[in-house]
Amino acid sequence: MSPRRWLLADQLGPHFLDDDRQPVLLVEVSELFRRRRLHRQKAHLVLSALRHRAAELGDRAVLLRTGTFREALASVDGPVEVCHPTTRATLDFARSVPGLTVLPPRGFVTDRADFAGWADRPRRGQLRMVDFYRWATRRHGVLTGPAPAGGGAATPTGHTLDVPPPPPVLEDDIDAEVRADLDRWERDGVRFVGRDAPRSEPASHAEADRRLDHFLRYRLPEFGRYGDVMSAEDPILAHGLLSSSFNLGLLDPGVAVRRAEAAWRAGDAPLASVEAFVRGVLGWREFLWQLYWYAEPPRPGSDRLAATEPLPQWFVDLDAGAVEARCLADVLAGVRDRGWAHHAQRLLVLGNHALQRGWRPAELVDWFQRSFVDSTGWIMNATVLGLSQHAALPRVDTRPYAVDGRYIDEISDYCTGCRYRPDRELGDDACPYTGGFAAFLHRNRETLVTDPRLAAELAARDDPNHWEAVLAQEEKRGGSPP
Repeated sequence: MSPRRWLLADQLGPHFLDDDRQPVLLVEVSELFRRRRLHRQKAHLVLSALRHRAAELGDRAVLLRTGTFREALASVDGPVEVCHPTTRATLDFARSVPGLTVLPPRGFVTDRADFAGWADRPRRGQLRMVDFYRWATRRHGVLTGPAPAGGGAATPTGHTLDVPPPPPVLEDDIDAEVRADLDRWERDGVRFVGRDAPRSEPASHAEADRRLDHFLRYRLPEFGRYGDVMSAEDPILAHGLLSSSFNLGLLDPGVAVRRAEAAWRAGDAPLASVEAFVRGVLGWREFLWQLYWYAEPPRPGSDRLAATEPLPQWFVDLDAGAVEARCLADVLAGVRDRGWAHHAQRLLVLGNHALQRGWRPAELVDWFQRSFVDSTGWIMNATVLGLSQHAALPRVDTRPYAVDGRYIDEISDYCTGCRYRPDRELGDDACPYTGGFAAFLHRNRETLVTDPRLAAELAARDDPNHWEAVLAQEEKRGGSPP
């Protein structure tokens, strides 16, 4: 008898099965939603995606709702197998179950042995994403060969793109059942963060594929120019809203990369935009996955900076209404209302503010994992600890994500109409990011003098009286909503 394939909640696309006859096991464990205070829309999406996959597979699938995964596996007759999980804890569990076969990983482009061969080369030194990306494009033959002529481009209008909105996600009877279950759990004491809303993220491969089609046609051409731009007018801009689909396993990243490359070769998108997208999928996503398994992840809380303050309750509760700083209020409201913000907003607004205020990295990692619909442990641990909070920066990237309000003003429309001045470090109208950046520099000056860019920022602020005043101001501001 063919083994039954256990599909985890991040393995829900067709590329996690071998053929259209293979029997499948899907498991819901409600206890997982009781242990941590998840975003309501994240809980909805995970359950909806599991149930939609079960409905697609029909009689081939068994969907069990149990207290634990072990209980579910014990109730299944015959052999069961599972593709390599994406977390160490789940892998350890899978290996502890008698008779459960763990298969090689799927849903990633680069083989783990190939990555290890690259990382272990003599004189490799520190592992940098940019070096891995260059190697990976050569290894997989992506964006190589002669460049095509021409290249399409969308037409930006102010801080918006004049393109159609993404194809709508339409809720169905499965979503109604999920919402009823979550409402019942809340009445029974399960707590969530964020607001409930109609599901806006794909819960099936078909929905995710339509969203990918739309991105490649309408938004990819401007992704290179607008991928790092932040706008209160248009929270999406050139982004594809594909991250949750990749992380639920609804989309095959290798297929998405090849389709983006095909758009470049057809002259439908410029190289800069396609390369920016490929760098995110074949570069960052693959690199973080491989690094998670290649080296022991950094321990939350083992950062090298003075970061001992707890996350304030207004931030934990996504209370955007308490915030006057326009950038932070807008991004926090996006997390509250959609469970989503794009990478620049996460790093330069949310993570940057936490870094400047000295909030505990372990709590911030947990907050990101619980509050975003697309969050996964292997991504958040590295990006939050390594990039945003400087806990393992030399392993991950060469650029520290610590900036002041002037930089935010350069790449966004947030400062227009904000009560704070991005060019001021002191005073009632001093931007909390500008004053906070200066205080962060001086608070950690002995550690940061080895970083070329931040050392230059320190050298530009060499008046002891000024930086003592900044430190006093920001100490008074503390963790209050700015």
